[in-house]
Amino acid sequence: MWGCDTSNGTAGATLPLCRELPLALWALSLLYLLVGLPLGLGYNTLLVLANLHSRRTMNMPDVYFVNMAVAGLVLGVLAPAYLLGPAHAHWALWRLSSEAQVTLLTLFHVAALVTMYSAALLSLDCYIERALPRTYMSSVYNTRHVCGFVWGGALLTSFSALLFHICSHVSARLAECAEMRSTEAADTIMVLVGYVVPALAALYALALIARLRKEDSPLSRGDVGRLDPSAHRLLGLTVGTQLGLWTPYYLTLLGQALVASRGRPTEGHLVGALPLAKDLARLLALASSSVTPLLYRHLDKRFPGKLRRLAKRLHCGSQPCTEDQAGGQQVMA
Repeated sequence: MWGCDTSNGTAGATLPLCRELPLALWALSLLYLLVGLPLGLGYNTLLVLANLHSRRTMNMPDVYFVNMAVAGLVLGVLAPAYLLGPAHAHWALWRLSSEAQVTLLTLFHVAALVTMYSAALLSLDCYIERALPRTYMSSVYNTRHVCGFVWGGALLTSFSALLFHICSHVSARLAECAEMRSTEAADTIMVLVGYVVPALAALYALALIARLRKEDSPLSRGDVGRLDPSAHRLLGLTVGTQLGLWTPYYLTLLGQALVASRGRPTEGHLVGALPLAKDLARLLALASSSVTPLLYRHLDKRFPGKLRRLAKRLHCGSQPCTEDQAGGQQVMA
């Protein structure tokens, strides 16, 4: 994964960072594969199974976290292929064909879009829940349909960028791809649609929530159906974590597109450092799939009860659990 190769092979040899950092970055990637990835896969799986087993007690944030957990599972499956075998690695365990690289990139972008838009929509729905608590606009039923549209929209959005990447690999064989072989155009699309729009929406929603907390809305006085403070704390940490871990990746995509649009600079160090920065940013993005379920585990008060009910159901197997309902009522109390 880690390297700073350029086309002439000289920049990577003279840049100090490219001689010193690859080993440290490889150690970080190995640490993530051995510790962070198993934790992320395990907690994301538990988050999905526990909430699906307790569908009746799910609320609006739970649906979005299940959505992000599914996207996190996709990122977790893709992590070994990216960290052990991309084109910039000097010690890659395997090499990927161009078709496999396009497929992995498409799945990565779909999971990224789902994660970012789920965080943004979670922020907006939490604002609606706080500002208009009795309208049920942000109900679980509506949220499930919204999440379905999020996955469909992510696939459609990735399709336009996918065309540019495909044509960059097969332009010599298809004349129709002669005008669509710019991967920088695909990166620009992903930056604008996959980061700028959801980031602005999430920050705007958080600003509105912060302003509401200082005001006394007549609709929210004495309302017991509002989200508790722990849910808002979970919201703020989740959105901040996702933005913090995904921002470097999209900044490297934007920087790569800007450098390509101006042509290759005379100093080769910038071109040589971009792959290194992009690999580090991709590692941070992959790590987001492990951080979010850990936040949910420690900040959601109802999650331990859901895990106990899931464990009891797995222990009972196909036989009916007579104490399952009573245990669920005790947890809710």
